[in-house]
Amino acid sequence: MSRIALVLGCGGTIGGAWMIAALHALTEQTGFDPREADVLLGTSAGAELMTMLAGGIGVDELVDMQRGRACDPRLREHIASTPPSRPPRPRLPLLNPGLLRTHSGLAALTGIAPTGRGDASWLQRLAEGFEVGSWLPHPGARIVAYDVRAGERVLFGAPDSPMATVGEALRASWATPGWMPPVPIGDRIFVDGGMGSTASVDLISPEDADLVYVLAPMASAPGVRIPGPGGGVEYRMIRRPMSTVLHAEIATVRARGTTVVPILPTTADLAGLTPNFMNGSRRVAAFESSMRTAPHTVRAALEANGADV
Repeated sequence: MSRIALVLGCGGTIGGAWMIAALHALTEQTGFDPREADVLLGTSAGAELMTMLAGGIGVDELVDMQRGRACDPRLREHIASTPPSRPPRPRLPLLNPGLLRTHSGLAALTGIAPTGRGDASWLQRLAEGFEVGSWLPHPGARIVAYDVRAGERVLFGAPDSPMATVGEALRASWATPGWMPPVPIGDRIFVDGGMGSTASVDLISPEDADLVYVLAPMASAPGVRIPGPGGGVEYRMIRRPMSTVLHAEIATVRARGTTVVPILPTTADLAGLTPNFMNGSRRVAAFESSMRTAPHTVRAALEANGADV
């Protein structure tokens, strides 16, 4: 039997809605239950969804959460606490200007971002609602964050990873520079794992899985972007560099002999989304649009990558 890993990338409020629609289509078409994956690896919004899946929440329950009819009080409270569409004014100091000299792309820009002042307590409450003992119930649960001093990704929950509570790891993974506050853990400072990689699929080893499903709402095929001027800016500043890194990581994992099925938003998917992936006022519309477009996107991804439907 194949060992399966599910990798959920960063994407904010809107990307999280798209991932739930894509997960729903994936389960419908393959019979795969994400809760049964051998490894669940999440970054930022992906770590948020991974926390719920690793805590036993099914995809149908996540769909109900998006539609405002969840039965689980933890899900009702969480969706009601979706952060505002714009951050509070950040403050100095900058996170680590030295990254400009040693890194490139989003990792370098992270260093000159000011310190965010958003309220991350909604993530802490979510984590505490599913935490069992020192971690999540699923033994393969992993959360990616970015060490802003060392300029490297860290995989919480993996063997030999730094000790952290689920709340610390989740807040760290979601700590978007300039928006949410960085998270100190031990003598290290962490921000959003998406600053190092949109999904960190290369952190899946051959021992972890034979088949990897990757859902990455902030990456796409070359030239595929959200329509309009805002989509052009989003593509140049975020989507294109994140996509470049992701495609290189996928090539690395495939070279190890692992089957990778990237499920990325298509032109049809992106037409129903918004350049501001934190725009909570567009969440419901984006989700319902994704529920219509994601089935075709998932089927095409499965067929293109040799996965059985």
